[in-house]
Amino acid sequence: MAANPYQAYQQGAVQTASPGELTLMLYNGCIKFIKLGRAAMQERNIEVKNTNLIKAQKIIQELMVTLDTQVQVSQQMMVMYDYMNRRLIEANTTNNVSILDEVEAYVVEFRDAWKQVIQVHRQQTYRQGGQV
Repeated sequence: MAANPYQAYQQGAVQTASPGELTLMLYNGCIKFIKLGRAAMQERNIEVKNTNLIKAQKIIQELMVTLDTQVQVSQQMMVMYDYMNRRLIEANTTNNVSILDEVEAYVVEFRDAWKQVIQVHRQQTYRQGGQV
């Protein structure tokens, strides 16, 4: 039984990723599913639209569940995640592309900020551990 090499690679990437990298993967997945949902919406393919927007919602819900609400910034992020989740539902039920544009912009902003956090963390880690 030969496994799909791409699936094997993806599975390995997820299994070896740090928590920060997993969060980045979630953001990227959410953006991907919003784009697929938008394309299906424009093509009037209701089933594909619905499937992809529900996947985007589930990613937002996963991000909500994993937040440490003891941290003040997490409480503010929870409010935004909840808003984005409700907007995805609204976009799905009303076939409103502009709502998808809005939510995608927020997810891209979160993703880009998170990417910067990871880069700063790596630089600090390697600078501290790499000096002789």
